[in-house]
Formats: sequence, C-alpha cells, structure tokens
Amino acid sequence: MAAATVVVVGASALAAAWGMELIGGLPPCHLCLLQRVPYYVGLPVAAAVGLGAWRGLPLGWLRLGLALVALAMLATAGIAGYHAGVEWRWWPGPSDCSGPALAPFGSVTDLMAQMQSAHVVRCDEPALVLFGLSLAGWNALLSLALAMVALRGALARPA
Repeated sequence: MAAATVVVVGASALAAAWGMELIGGLPPCHLCLLQRVPYYVGLPVAAAVGLGAWRGLPLGWLRLGLALVALAMLATAGIAGYHAGVEWRWWPGPSDCSGPALAPFGSVTDLMAQMQSAHVVRCDEPALVLFGLSLAGWNALLSLALAMVALRGALARPA
C-alpha cells in the first residue's frame, strides 16, 4: 500500500509540475528541475516494490526498496527546502540559476542576439504562491510526507 501511495501521489506531483510548465506557461528554474530528479528515481523503484509485493518478492527486498524510496523523497525534500529558503531570502541561491545553455552560434553577433533574447528563470522568485507557500515549499512538505509513508511501509510488521 505504501508503494502505491508514493507512486500515485508522486506521479500526480510530477504531472502537476509538468502541466504548470507546458500548459500553464510557468518555466521551471534550475532548482525546480533538480527537485524532479529524485522523483524520477524513486517512483520507478516504488512501482517495482509494488509489483514485487504482488508477485511475492521476499520481504527484505521490499523493505530495502521502500527504504530507497524514502531516501529519494528525503533528497527532494532537502532540495525543495533549500529552494524555499532561497525564495524567502533565508540564504543565497546558486549563482548559476539560469535558463538552458545557449544554442550553437556562428558569430559574435549571433551570440549577442541569443544572449539578449534569453529569458533567465530566477530561483529566488517564486513562480506561484498558494496559501502562503511557494511550490518549492509545498513540494518540501509533500515529499517529506511521502518519505514518511515509504519509511513506515519499510518498517511495518508483516500482516
């Protein structure tokens, strides 16, 4: 049950992030993209744990998988917490908080034109605030909750 919860809730969070980016037009900053990486690692592991439980995999392997999922969710919680702190100006953000690298250019004039038209997505300005928390703040809370669900599943006594 823990693995299924992590997969459904985590996939919903990723779908919301992708939807806000692709449909809502909210481009992610460098830290926003970094927060997604542990989801990309943890969700397939959680899905494998769920499938393994269904197929009767030994309990030790299932516990190990859920522990790895918990670590992945703690990693994204840490990145999201750091990002929220940057947005609240509690500490400085990374100096490279910028958009994608420039495309290949043919001349200095082309390079200057690309640089002048490039839109930098800042990590220290929240794209959206809901009920007093930025998306990074909400992700920190959500991923902490998912880490607790996975850890509880890893430590649960067999039924």
